[in-house]
Amino acid sequence: MMEQVSDDVQDDDICDRAGEPIKGGDLFRKYLLDKCQRDFERGWPQEKSARVAGALRAADDKTNDDACKANDESTKPVLHSDKPVTLLRARRQGLGLIRFTGELFKVQLLKERPMHECIKKLLSIIENPEEEDIESLCKLMTTVGQDLDTPKAKGYMDIYFGRMQMLADNPNVGSRIRYMLLAAQLETKEFD
Repeated sequence: MMEQVSDDVQDDDICDRAGEPIKGGDLFRKYLLDKCQRDFERGWPQEKSARVAGALRAADDKTNDDACKANDESTKPVLHSDKPVTLLRARRQGLGLIRFTGELFKVQLLKERPMHECIKKLLSIIENPEEEDIESLCKLMTTVGQDLDTPKAKGYMDIYFGRMQMLADNPNVGSRIRYMLLAAQLETKEFD
């Protein structure tokens, strides 16, 4: 797809190291990677999704109340919460982003270093980790772990596996997440 983007497409505000504007497929790659990085750094915490869903629901409820008053209706319709749907959508989107990022690495659009940075960020909290971060870590490790598990990166991978084991041993981590951690370790490790 990148090869199909015309070299006539360019952004004069984005330049390469030589000072030339990036154009064509390289510009597409730059935009794609920047978008993935922004979305990853923003994350997909449930609280943010719940707040957004709550604000939308409140606006809908107010609009509905206003419509009932305008129509002089005495009975108010029963409203149902969209919170579980919104949270599920945010979760699916976050895991999709992690998997997409891993697939970009597999087709060599991303280098190894950003993948290690993502894993380090997801493994940064051991004591009281967010369930979403651990789930993202497991998805990323099952997507790219075998490709990262090379002799060159053995030191990093040993540290990652050690921290994943620490997370699995953590009493604050639920059994579903504990199982995901152990399964990700098994899928990632290369057996000789």
